[in-house]
Amino acid sequence: MSESFRQAGVEDAERLREVTYEAYSLIRELKLNWPAANAGLDQIRDNITQNECYVLEADGVIVATITLSRNDEVKAITDLPFIKWFAVHPGEQGKGYGDKLLTWVENTIIRDKEGAAAVTLGTAEKHPWLLPMYQRRGYESIRSFDSGNGDGTMHLLRKIVNPELFEKASKEQTTAN
Repeated sequence: MSESFRQAGVEDAERLREVTYEAYSLIRELKLNWPAANAGLDQIRDNITQNECYVLEADGVIVATITLSRNDEVKAITDLPFIKWFAVHPGEQGKGYGDKLLTWVENTIIRDKEGAAAVTLGTAEKHPWLLPMYQRRGYESIRSFDSGNGDGTMHLLRKIVNPELFEKASKEQTTAN
């Protein structure tokens, strides 16, 4: 089996809509108001063109996707990169694809390409396994809030991907204050 990582193009929109819609079925059952959960083809295309959408292909078929946001969802809280729309097709779950894609994006894209010390993402406490999964991967909550939209407590999580750079930036920030 061959596996490869790449940035998605608009020609991938139909497959990404399928992967995302199927993967987010529990999100819809939990009535979480996440844009990716009900994204149509136009929203998927917009996500691909307005952000950096990455995929993992197994034998030439997209099995997982994640997006590095180029919007300002968390800029009021942090300048760190923000990832979203993480999905693994349900028929491919349990094969390590999500772990491989997330690790690749954390290291190759966030740490090496972006030169960032850490990465952020958001998740809901209401979801039965996402928060613990991210915590096992080294993410820690840096902000929790309830926006009042029915999602309950949401967490902005951070993972340090370059400890030396993070420590240096922290010292510089402390010195500047």
